[in-house]
Amino acid sequence: MAIVHQLVTADELFRMPEDGARRELVQGEVRWMSPAGFHHGRLVMNIATPLDQHVRQHQLGVVCAAETGFLLATNPDTVRAADVAFIRQERIANTPQPEGYWHGAPDLAAEVISPNDLYTDVDEKVTDWLEAGTRMVIIINPRKRTVTVYRSLLQIVVLREQDTLDGSDVVPGWTLPINDLFV
Repeated sequence: MAIVHQLVTADELFRMPEDGARRELVQGEVRWMSPAGFHHGRLVMNIATPLDQHVRQHQLGVVCAAETGFLLATNPDTVRAADVAFIRQERIANTPQPEGYWHGAPDLAAEVISPNDLYTDVDEKVTDWLEAGTRMVIIINPRKRTVTVYRSLLQIVVLREQDTLDGSDVVPGWTLPINDLFV
């Protein structure tokens, strides 16, 4: 006997009850995620705060916090949520603000690896972001105290504590010493 899985749409995911559960949708299948731990939350704020301050000061766009869904693909639907995301001003100004998920990828997506994350899942998420059009994906690895920056699946830079993250053409003028992340 075959088991048939019912695929879920982005609209159905958006209408799911506010029960405290964190969910993403990958090719129509709901994936539950456990709440982030304290250390994870601190690291997210250590990148989100300076990014948001820079973006606001220079009116570059919008920074979104964790739990903000991005509809990356349809039929079947994929909705991902980065720990921190940035959308440049030109895209915000030319796109109606959706009530639900943002249609498309952010320009920058940052993820902090949690102790329960599998590297295969992180790799899958990086691929989803890049294939959907994200121009820079930042993966923060607290255990190794490294930051890996993906501009594509072939253009990858690993930064260590003595290095500085550079927003380059994605977030012009924004830099962050890696040491500042791990305080």
